Amino acid sequence: MEYLKAFYNSFLGTLNWTWKSILFEVPWYTNFFWGLILISLVVWALEIAFPWRKEQGIFRKDFWLDAFYMFFNFFLFAIVVSGVYKILQLFFADMGITAKSLALIDFTAWPSWTQLLVFFLILDFVQWFTHILLHRFEVLWNFHKVHHSVKEMGFAAHLRYHWMENILYKPLKTFGVMILGGFEPEQAYIVHFFAIAIGHLNHSNIKITWGPLKYLLNNPVMHLYHHAYNLPSDKRYGVNFGISLSLWDYIFKTHYIPEDSGTVKLGYPGDEDMPQDFIGQNISGFGLHKKKS
Repeated sequence: MEYLKAFYNSFLGTLNWTWKSILFEVPWYTNFFWGLILISLVVWALEIAFPWRKEQGIFRKDFWLDAFYMFFNFFLFAIVVSGVYKILQLFFADMGITAKSLALIDFTAWPSWTQLLVFFLILDFVQWFTHILLHRFEVLWNFHKVHHSVKEMGFAAHLRYHWMENILYKPLKTFGVMILGGFEPEQAYIVHFFAIAIGHLNHSNIKITWGPLKYLLNNPVMHLYHHAYNLPSDKRYGVNFGISLSLWDYIFKTHYIPEDSGTVKLGYPGDEDMPQDFIGQNISGFGLHKKKS
């Protein structure tokens, strides 16, 4: 009963917070609902004004499907899964494992900007590493294929991913936070909004390289090759795994940018078997859909 109550309260709390966000009843800097919409509209406007692949339509292939993915993964599924994470938190607490008990570094006394920087670096590295796992292991790749089934790149493709990726990413990101004292810095919303913006830009139809900063920040040219259909044989598991930062790819030699024309075929061998609808794609990772003959 304790677990069921925790699930219900967490579910209701997240639902209530989302509804308040829609009604502008939460502080603007924590309003991820309208923040996501604003960032999406700005990046979309830049795509329309400065298109990299000019033959690509404003409403590109799967535009509306990817838009639905944005709100489903960022809000609808998050509301449901919040209760599950609360149950897991209680389960581990009953075993004496809490956020504080696993902390390797107590950074609560550090300056705010240092806390924020370390939080961002740890979070981004954990996501980069998890991203590699999604490509390396077939059972995980089967879910990640949904994201790589994009055939025309645009900002909304950023949040087109199988719901199981939420299940995989969240515990590892939480573990990274636990190492750093068990909580997010007060200004963590800055990191989250930055991640949304850079992720949208990386998937956008805009040619940006950031100049000398390309060795630090991920960019649309670099990330386009992460989605490339054809890759060198020695990089068969993929390239350019960076989320917000390109730094890790350059350090660990997983970068690959042979040219920057933007005329790159996207997808993966066998992507013709991927269903074209939301439900079909989200059961595909479990092998429940029929392949095309």
